[in-house]
Amino acid sequence: MDSIQTHVEAVEGATAFLKERLASIPEIAIILGTGLDGVGEQIEVYQEIRNDDIPGFPKLTVQSHSGTLIVGKLGHVPVLALNGRAHLYEGYSAKEVTLPVRVLGALGVQTLIVSNACGGMNPAYRAGDIMLIEDHINLMGANPLEGPNHATWGPRFPDMSDPYASSLRHIAREVAQEEGIPLHEGVYVSVVGPNLETRAEYRMLSTMGADVVGMSTVPEVLVARHMDINVLGFSVITDECDPDNLASISIEDVLAAAEMAREPLARLMSRVVSRIHSS
Repeated sequence: MDSIQTHVEAVEGATAFLKERLASIPEIAIILGTGLDGVGEQIEVYQEIRNDDIPGFPKLTVQSHSGTLIVGKLGHVPVLALNGRAHLYEGYSAKEVTLPVRVLGALGVQTLIVSNACGGMNPAYRAGDIMLIEDHINLMGANPLEGPNHATWGPRFPDMSDPYASSLRHIAREVAQEEGIPLHEGVYVSVVGPNLETRAEYRMLSTMGADVVGMSTVPEVLVARHMDINVLGFSVITDECDPDNLASISIEDVLAAAEMAREPLARLMSRVVSRIHSS
């Protein structure tokens, strides 16, 4: 996209398109990452629109991202879900990747729950574990807030002292304890990808204070916070990134590990959404 005006028009066009077609617009939205579409299967679907049919939405090229927008109920709570996301490594700009989140904000979404698959660098983490995102580090070399600021969406210098709302993380910890779901809490670092990291890179990222590494999420969170949307984030550990015992991994391995977390993550999200909705 060549200009902020072009980007604003794209967001407004997609927002108008959806407003005309959606019977209802929930205040809670979910983004389902790599291999986590099984969580989406727990949603009672009322409406489903393909990303390809929404003007301005990026076309998804990763096989494990189905690319649909769902309106339905998770448990008894209305939710809007993006089943899959675009990534910088697909050739999109940070603004293009985050256009769907801009649209969510323009539609009136108040709370965004992001999820992703990631590599676990913390030695206590195992494949299939779930981590509550406490904070993040952006090493993508790109920021969707670059360029002229559109003041209608948010301030020029948005505060990031609590990007993953402490109040929502408190709810997630409570629910996990009540449900007996093991839940780590740590720092997510985002890189462009699509290659996985080298041994030296894992050592560097771990030394910087990151517990897990992935290729998404942070641009979406920056845009959500710019629009004053409250954010909660979950990472599913799909591979163990010990630089001294590093094994090769395939996309099939990633999907299999994500499937291990499907049931507990769906249960956790459902209870968390219910708690947020009633608070």
